Amino acid sequence: MRTLIQIGGVLWVICFIFHVFFWPLFDWRNDLDSVMAVNKSIIQVLNLCLMLCFLIFAYISLAETDELLSSSLGKSLIAGMALFGIFRVVEQFIFFDLRLARSKIVLFGALLIGIVYTIPLFV
Repeated sequence: MRTLIQIGGVLWVICFIFHVFFWPLFDWRNDLDSVMAVNKSIIQVLNLCLMLCFLIFAYISLAETDELLSSSLGKSLIAGMALFGIFRVVEQFIFFDLRLARSKIVLFGALLIGIVYTIPLFV
């Protein structure tokens, strides 16, 4: 279980790195100019907050692995991280075109996070 949680920590780091590159990947400098200023701000702030969450999840998973697995608070955090992955899978089906390769990659990553954190809850 320890290894699964640490793999999860690495996955959160990958999520963080992916989100760092949202500005150039999705041409936010130009593309977001076409939306209202408040929406532009909301999108960017939400992305930055998600990046912080990913770093926190990564740190907890990599540095506090034993605590996660041995305490009730740890189990709650594991459940929260599992739910994050599961909700992201559902959202991928609702909001994104799964015919695109990049959508399938994100779907796979979210599914992997959901699985990696769900297994320790039941084993």
